[in-house]
Amino acid sequence: MTRLDKLLAQSGRFSRSEARNLIRAGRVAAGGAVLTRPEERVDEGCAVTVDGEWINCSLYRYFMLDKPAGILSATDDKKQRTVVDLFPPEIRRLGIFPVGRLDKDTTGLLLLTNDGDFAHRAISPRHGVVKTYIASVAAPVDAGDVRAFAEGLTLADGTRCLPAVLEPLEGCRCRVLVGEGKYHQVRRMLAACGKPCTGLRRVRIGALELDPGLGEGGWRELRQNEKALVFSSSRDNQAPDLYSFNKET
Repeated sequence: MTRLDKLLAQSGRFSRSEARNLIRAGRVAAGGAVLTRPEERVDEGCAVTVDGEWINCSLYRYFMLDKPAGILSATDDKKQRTVVDLFPPEIRRLGIFPVGRLDKDTTGLLLLTNDGDFAHRAISPRHGVVKTYIASVAAPVDAGDVRAFAEGLTLADGTRCLPAVLEPLEGCRCRVLVGEGKYHQVRRMLAACGKPCTGLRRVRIGALELDPGLGEGGWRELRQNEKALVFSSSRDNQAPDLYSFNKET
């Protein structure tokens, strides 16, 4: 059980003092009943409304962003815009941060949350959450490149990459699936094959696909079933060989 004013402030929509004033004014209902005492304790799972509008008071929140190019995957930077800057103040007040990162010039699916355990599980290589990218390259990839990815590339600085999937697409485009997130990894892997990357977009994390209706810079909260999709196994229909190095999900 949680104090009603604390639960309402947890939404990010109102400060604690604003929440208390709304409650005392009789504008807040919890579980269908209007409550007027800020200190009233309610179940955290009950529906809370203000003037009849449902307010999401969940402690942990999860968002999908179609990251544009030129934006940093960070929470704060004194000189450049960050992905958190793309959200309104009431969402930023939740303390959200990017789950992993995309390079400044890489676009596409990025998750943001205030749930540290979720973020750790999503980015930790031992959990093997597969990230899928569409890359544009200077020259078409070939069978030798596909084999090199499958065997696990060693980069120029000696970094050893886990096995990954490379799928040629039409023209100078390809699909890349990786289960880890080393620095500039996809770009460096393609460069190691002599196919420098000219454009990169992440389209999928686990079984969660980027919502095509967002448009670059657009965002929305994850729907009820989508959080689990991040950790859903796609061994049967996506890339079974990619999972051979890690059985844990």
